[in-house]
Amino acid sequence: MADRDVLDVPALTATLDGKYAEVRALVRSNLAAHAGILEDQRTLPRDEFRERVLEVVQEMAATGQTGFGFPAEYGGGGDVGASVAAFETLALGDLSVVVKVGVQFGLFGGAILQLGTRPHHEAYLDDLIHGRLLGCFAMTESGHGSNVQALGTTATYDAGTGEFVLDTPDDRARKDYIGNAARHASHAVVFAQLVVGEESHGVHAFVVRIRDDRGEPAPGVRIEDCGPKIGLNGVDNGRLWFDSVRVARTDLLDRYAAVTEDGRYTSGIENANRRFFTMLGTLVQGRVCVGGAAVNASKVALAIAVEYAQRRRQFGNPGSGTEEVLLDYGMHQRRLFPLLARTYALHFAQERVAADLHAAFSDIEEEGAAELARRALESRAAGTKALGTWHASRTIQECREACGGAGYLSVNRFDALRADTDVFTTFEGDNTILMQLVAKGLLTDYKDSFEDLDQIGLVRFVASTAVETVLERTNARSVLERLRDVVPVGGRTAEEVPDLLDSRYQLELLTWREEHLLASLARRLKSGIDAGTDPAEVFSRCQDHVIGAAHAHVERIVLEAFLDKLATVEAGPNRDALKLLCDLSALSGVEADRGWFLEHGRLSGARAKAVTAQVNELGRRLRPLAQQLVDAFGIPREMLRTELLEFSGS
Repeated sequence: MADRDVLDVPALTATLDGKYAEVRALVRSNLAAHAGILEDQRTLPRDEFRERVLEVVQEMAATGQTGFGFPAEYGGGGDVGASVAAFETLALGDLSVVVKVGVQFGLFGGAILQLGTRPHHEAYLDDLIHGRLLGCFAMTESGHGSNVQALGTTATYDAGTGEFVLDTPDDRARKDYIGNAARHASHAVVFAQLVVGEESHGVHAFVVRIRDDRGEPAPGVRIEDCGPKIGLNGVDNGRLWFDSVRVARTDLLDRYAAVTEDGRYTSGIENANRRFFTMLGTLVQGRVCVGGAAVNASKVALAIAVEYAQRRRQFGNPGSGTEEVLLDYGMHQRRLFPLLARTYALHFAQERVAADLHAAFSDIEEEGAAELARRALESRAAGTKALGTWHASRTIQECREACGGAGYLSVNRFDALRADTDVFTTFEGDNTILMQLVAKGLLTDYKDSFEDLDQIGLVRFVASTAVETVLERTNARSVLERLRDVVPVGGRTAEEVPDLLDSRYQLELLTWREEHLLASLARRLKSGIDAGTDPAEVFSRCQDHVIGAAHAHVERIVLEAFLDKLATVEAGPNRDALKLLCDLSALSGVEADRGWFLEHGRLSGARAKAVTAQVNELGRRLRPLAQQLVDAFGIPREMLRTELLEFSGS
């Protein structure tokens, strides 16, 4: 690309922004108008910063950017895709604001919208959309995080008064880490075990008032501040206890289940497990949003690190009298460019899952097809959220180190980026648990039993049914033998070596790894059961394999999303640059796992060395384009006002 080094940056930004360019432009404008929040984050005491964050959130709510996902009849925009785009873009700024928005409008508001019915919508949505009613999402407990089905909080129906009585039986069942709870929320959506008579019907959600009009805890409610955290100290995380707190029967969010006045439990979903997973599935938007926010935080770190490396000089040829800029060093390119390529790849994967989410919320397909699409969405959202948040942690740390001591100063944003995104790997679902969910979906192929299986049930299912299904699916794709280095790939003769830059070859390589891991996992689970080992022990022994299969699956769908996007871009310098990024993302991933490919005969030793050489060459080819590629992220300059960039001369 030596003769075409100049990219059309606005057009590349438009490619990244997609159909919601106007929404993203509104959020960027709001970020620039509130750029002082970055200084506030560093200088204000915690309590004052919390109030500042709330003020910014309410000001942004007044512009409409936080209400895109709610129905227009309540003052929203009626567009879930726009809501996700707005949230992702907000992550270019202060992340306490992002999380506060997510808690208020995504979790609290989303629960009322998706789990409630019209009376709840009419009672709450208009006020919460406009920031007049502040709430929190009280699911997690000190003793129960990812295992939501085992929550300890109870909501017992009192038929004599027509009320539910909420209780916290012990400190393990206290609601913990609840954003907005310590200071600002007047209401909470509380998840509790619903008990009617002597029978428990599992976890359900209730709207509960936790503060009175003066801001004091409501009768029977105890509130405690979680205290300082690693990051996100602009968010008031708190703990909640309930001691015989009474709420009206109509405060049960009853889209999927209800209790009649005389104490009869009714639900349109007969199976309790399926009902539970259906309720949680409606909240998948949170995972999609967190994944997108993490990718955008990575963009900020890369924009700072790349621009700094374009300016900062160090060492060089002693005879030249001029020091070299950091970005001209091969190792610096090695540090930053695969992460840059990966960020583009994850951006397009995120765009795909957001589009699937939007389609799911406006789905008019027949019930069976819609159910299948929803399950596939849950799996994709879990996987991309995990990879996106892990990527943010790695990218921000590497960019910090690439900026040396300057990157360690708070004024240069890396400390806040690193600390504030750290929790992204564990909220909205711990990443390791989410990857197990992905693997479960692969092993059951989204069959009806998908939602009803716990870990033990999954092992038994695989042992009795799924091995043959998995093997049939693997063999049908016929990739096992086509990927030898000396066999035909994409129409080549047997003497030809596959081109490492052939996207078909890259995709087939990742597909083979995925299918091999999945098939061998199924066999391993079955052999454990056949040997008489306890199913729980079988699963425990195979968990590393479970995660490996899920990771390989998500890696493959990330590459597919990038290739699909490439197919929509017109030929020219921008498309050429995106192809370089796509190649680098794919091959750096292969290089990182080259030991596995060598062990399984997919790469020879010479071929593995060729992959490394090609990664280096792609870095050199991207070097002239690096600044334009980060400029295309469209980060407002106000978000990049760092001392590091102001004083590093070229």
